[in-house]
Amino acid sequence: MGIIVHHLNNSRSQRVLWLLEELGVDYEIRHYQRDAVTNLAPPELKAVHPLGKSPLLEIDGRVIEESGAIVQVLCERYGKGTWLPAEGSDDALRHLELMHFAEGSAMTPVLLQLYTSRLGEAAAPLKPRIDEQLAAHFGYMEQILRPSGHFIGDDWTGADVMMSFPAEIAVMQGAGVHFPKLAAFVAAIHARPAWQRAREKGGDYFGM
Repeated sequence: MGIIVHHLNNSRSQRVLWLLEELGVDYEIRHYQRDAVTNLAPPELKAVHPLGKSPLLEIDGRVIEESGAIVQVLCERYGKGTWLPAEGSDDALRHLELMHFAEGSAMTPVLLQLYTSRLGEAAAPLKPRIDEQLAAHFGYMEQILRPSGHFIGDDWTGADVMMSFPAEIAVMQGAGVHFPKLAAFVAAIHARPAWQRAREKGGDYFGM
């Protein structure tokens, strides 16, 4: 049955396509489009998983959820010794931390900003705290980027793939001016042929 990516436009699923292109793995894309008014995923995704979220990766009929788990599985199965630090090393522990940070700590203020933006003036009391947290998390990401332009070691890893989405959010929000290393990180990703192929196959992605 092979690999199927259940892919939602303008979503974290795009980085899964990028990784698959980097790994040179054959896969099929099943496209889903957000509602033009609500921006929510279509109900068809719930036929794949009860939460109706993307990305979902199907390998030989087994559906894998959660971006971090998907990236980890792909790196382990198809990375051929690359994309993951040496097992048992301190870099491996740091890699694990960042795989969780990308979807846990980093995305929390991003999502809070997204949801409260629909509340208008009612969100005013929360805005200073959300802005402070966005700046803190983007600043932390800027701080830990290595001179090599990567988050772990001196080459691409799964952590870079996971961190790409919050980094892209920072740049799209105009924060690249304040965080030049993050801006350079995103530019380096978008210059890669594998990312460009994934962007072409994935469709609409925040106008990029």
